[in-house]
Amino acid sequence: MTWAAWWAGQAREREAAGLTRTLRPRPADDPTTDLAGNDYLGLSRDPRVVEAASAAARTWGAGAGASRLVTGTLAVHVELEDELAAWTGQPAALVCSTGYHANLALVTALADPGTLVVSDAHVHASLIDAVRLARARVAVVPHADVDAVRRALATHAAEAPDARALVLVESVYSVLGDAAPLTALADVAAAYGALLVVDEAHGLGVHGPGLVASAGLAGRPHVVLTATLSKALGAQGGAVLGPVALVEHLVNRARPFIFDTGLAPTSTAGALAALRVARDEPWHAARVRARMRALAAALGVPPAAGAVLSVPMPSPQAAVAAQADLLGRGVRVGCFRPPSVPDGVARLRVTASAGVDDAAWDRALALLTDVVGGVREAA
Repeated sequence: MTWAAWWAGQAREREAAGLTRTLRPRPADDPTTDLAGNDYLGLSRDPRVVEAASAAARTWGAGAGASRLVTGTLAVHVELEDELAAWTGQPAALVCSTGYHANLALVTALADPGTLVVSDAHVHASLIDAVRLARARVAVVPHADVDAVRRALATHAAEAPDARALVLVESVYSVLGDAAPLTALADVAAAYGALLVVDEAHGLGVHGPGLVASAGLAGRPHVVLTATLSKALGAQGGAVLGPVALVEHLVNRARPFIFDTGLAPTSTAGALAALRVARDEPWHAARVRARMRALAAALGVPPAAGAVLSVPMPSPQAAVAAQADLLGRGVRVGCFRPPSVPDGVARLRVTASAGVDDAAWDRALALLTDVVGGVREAA
């Protein structure tokens, strides 16, 4: 079979399953109300954030110019790392070019074929890919099942008492929107000498310094964080936060960090400015959480622990049709379909953004209620 024939066959299969995805360029002056993006606090267009990014471009240029270990570590990188660590209550931080890279860097630098990785069934694709690249032993446990984590660690400890172990979770899961039982997981990890890795992509900013800090776990040597700078902080990039020795290890061993050009100064400075706004003006996060509760109540689903509400749809086709209907009425929402969902259920993905003004929010909420209600009646 030729490549052209194979591509065509793959396209036909996607279309038949209702899983075709396309890129849709968004104009700068897009008039639609955006409830699909990850700009949870509405800071990507905050004048202070935009000016910080612009000033960094004038000072440093458009890019870092090299990998961090060559000449690509800029003063603004260190400033961001210091303030991220202080805000989250961690001893040290290391900024990477994306949140995806942060997860890849951490797991591949810590795990090897002799390491057990206990992975929650709902973790992000970046963590799944990191485990595959590390070639580690993996135990995928049922979602949010602390006892399953305990059993996996106990079995590993009995079979290989000197081997290392990681436990991978998200503080807030991106599809179902539920929070991990972090305190119980930290206790189990400590009991077996494991490292608990918490991806705070959807917790940082929406819950101030994150759910690890809220749970009183910040700074514990066996609890390590990863985060993205592209969601609540409205910029680009990622970070690993934890003990100083961990950061030093990553600088020397993490290939996704070592062989990657440093985060652009514009994104770095923008993220730093957004961090300061989020830290000093907590009402942005409070607004997101209040809107989440109102959105969930209107749509008749449980509220999410973060900023994104997942609304189950009867099929991928129904989800796509509802998304198109809302876009036609001026409201942009996301759409989760297999294989991006861990349980195979297609959903609308609706962001309770603090950056939408009250009038637009109220109109969008009314339209969502109408469209989702219509889908349910038809089903």
